[in-house]
Amino acid sequence: MDQRAINAYQKNAIMTASKAELTLMLYDGAIKFCNIALSGFEKKEYEKINTNLKKAQAIITEFRATLDCKYPVWEDFERVYDYIYRCLIDANIHKDEEKLQEALKYIREMRDTWKEVMRLNKAGK
Repeated sequence: MDQRAINAYQKNAIMTASKAELTLMLYDGAIKFCNIALSGFEKKEYEKINTNLKKAQAIITEFRATLDCKYPVWEDFERVYDYIYRCLIDANIHKDEEKLQEALKYIREMRDTWKEVMRLNKAGK
């Protein structure tokens, strides 16, 4: 499959996705960028680490910006996102692979929880 077809497919997937699916895509994107950054640690590819950690940070920033304060759990999510964000910043500034692993662990947990919420919501309909 050529790159134009892949790009068209990806654009269509985004344009037709529900809000829940878009959220899942963002979690998956953050995980992907963290994994790419992790691969940069092996070869000390600092530009690769920086570029991909900044992409993951941007996704976490977007999650924080879209929290809805009318729900009581928003403060809990804000604290988790803030912690993940600080781990990503520390990992980037200090080239700290352990901090990146910690952030990645929490992002994966958030993604897995979100997938379960989506599944339960679908089953409840």
